[in-house]
Amino acid sequence: MLNILLVDDDIEFSDVVCHIVEFLGHNINTATSLKEAHQWFENNTFDHVLLDFMLPDGSGLHLLDHLKMIGQDPKITLISGHPSVKGILADMCEPNIGHLLKPLQREDLELVLNGPKKAPKKAKQSGITRHFGGLIGESEPMQQLYNMIERVAKTNANVMLMGESGAGKEVVAQAIHNASQCEGPLVASNCGALSKELIGSELFGHEKGAFTGAIARKEGVFEQSNNGTLFLDEVTEMPIDMQPNLLRVLETKKVTRVGGNREIPTNCRVISATNRTLTDLAQNNVIREDIYFRLAVFPIDIPPLRERKEDVPLLAKAFLEQLNDENGTSFSWTAAQLKELQSYEWPGNVRELRHAIHRAFIMSDPQTSEITLPANLESPFSRVNTQTEDKQVSAGQTIEEVEKELIHATLDKVQGNKTLAAQMLGISTKTLYNRLNAYGGIGEYK
Repeated sequence: MLNILLVDDDIEFSDVVCHIVEFLGHNINTATSLKEAHQWFENNTFDHVLLDFMLPDGSGLHLLDHLKMIGQDPKITLISGHPSVKGILADMCEPNIGHLLKPLQREDLELVLNGPKKAPKKAKQSGITRHFGGLIGESEPMQQLYNMIERVAKTNANVMLMGESGAGKEVVAQAIHNASQCEGPLVASNCGALSKELIGSELFGHEKGAFTGAIARKEGVFEQSNNGTLFLDEVTEMPIDMQPNLLRVLETKKVTRVGGNREIPTNCRVISATNRTLTDLAQNNVIREDIYFRLAVFPIDIPPLRERKEDVPLLAKAFLEQLNDENGTSFSWTAAQLKELQSYEWPGNVRELRHAIHRAFIMSDPQTSEITLPANLESPFSRVNTQTEDKQVSAGQTIEEVEKELIHATLDKVQGNKTLAAQMLGISTKTLYNRLNAYGGIGEYK
């Protein structure tokens, strides 16, 4: 049982967190400001502090300095409301400080407080562990992913996979299917690759003669995946006016083929995937809210490769091993080459890494065992795909300067809408006004 202090001025959010933490079996107290947090530490010690970045009387980072001054060293997890904030905090803070994004799920807090549980289902091939038959990596983000797969596999809940392009969403979908041990197949369909005219036929099937070219009856992917798993990739690219048809199937678990009038029962878990962010989904009207809640009963964020660089050597060895098996070669990596691969950011994620290794394999001399890496690992798309949302923090900047830049950048992005800016930053509107007033910039956004 842990003693936990939550420092956050959002009362509604604090109530939810307290309920979850108590459910997990820990003690929790709350503070709504830096001043209250200092008072708690006068006569108490805590194992873990859940700390909001922006508070009414200053930045939460100032509490870290105070704890060092009084000689207390609890585990710290910073809470922010937007991915850009998380990126800046990661640059500013020590590596052992954790980060969480609002809104929090019970699983997020459980992983932070209790630690990840390693999934037992593993298969080894040539010394490389492939979790659930395909996933490679032993980093903490991957251990958290394995834990979530293990948990959701025991249910029939629909899953939405969120992550950058190339991060491996289809491999994760296959892992969930494998872990579920269901009777039916895994059937995949890319919603972004289908025209509006064909998407109904692809999803729900059609009867013979239903439209020009329908020369025979066809089962849709819902029927094909019966008693199994249906993977809907790029689900947020489905035309918005077609989404009510999908909602009806999700609610009733019955499909009606195009041109037919008979309802056909279907029983499958739906795993959907998107490379859009939650903010993008909420602001750009790409998916109906009711569809989102039906598909994202259990959302899973897949970590980008740059957040689990310790897995790069394992992935590189696995990809090269596969190429060697397919081509009868015996190439191997040197320690220096693996270090070079690990130092690159891989904006295209695992897909880009696999492509770079395949390219190097082709260019290497088959008469030797030495793989030849190109002088430049960067692909033609790397600069386009590189994330530019997070602002760079320069050495010597104060916490107040970084906080001020972040607030102003967010307000500029939402055309001065303070309510929306506060939501994106994960703070109350009152706190935003307090910080603007402290920085003398409130007049710019009246």
